[in-house]
Amino acid sequence: MSDLYKEPRSSDPFQETNDYNAPFNPPPVVPPTNSKAVASMVLGILSVVIPYIGLIIGIVGIILSSLSLKEINRHGEQGRGMAIAGLVCSIIGTLIYTLIIIFIVIAPLEAATTKNPDIFSDI
Repeated sequence: MSDLYKEPRSSDPFQETNDYNAPFNPPPVVPPTNSKAVASMVLGILSVVIPYIGLIIGIVGIILSSLSLKEINRHGEQGRGMAIAGLVCSIIGTLIYTLIIIFIVIAPLEAATTKNPDIFSDI
């Protein structure tokens, strides 16, 4: 058989083809993004933004991000950066609102136990 009767080759010079004009290698499969990583990032951002309940949201975000990091390492999924961002934001939000709540609780208790009710007079 002459070359005149063969099927035309692909126009892509970088794609290898066999005699039947089908590609040798299929396109690479991209692993899915871990949904817990996305949720932990959202909760981490919300823990910084939403006042007072950011403490609870931050704790849930820390738990979700640690679970997602374990799943990402085990299954090879994407989303490691989102999980780390969620962890960092959740820790920051939890620390901020923990300090605010401690200040709100301890400052009145300190004022009630001292003889001088104005505890900020020294500042």
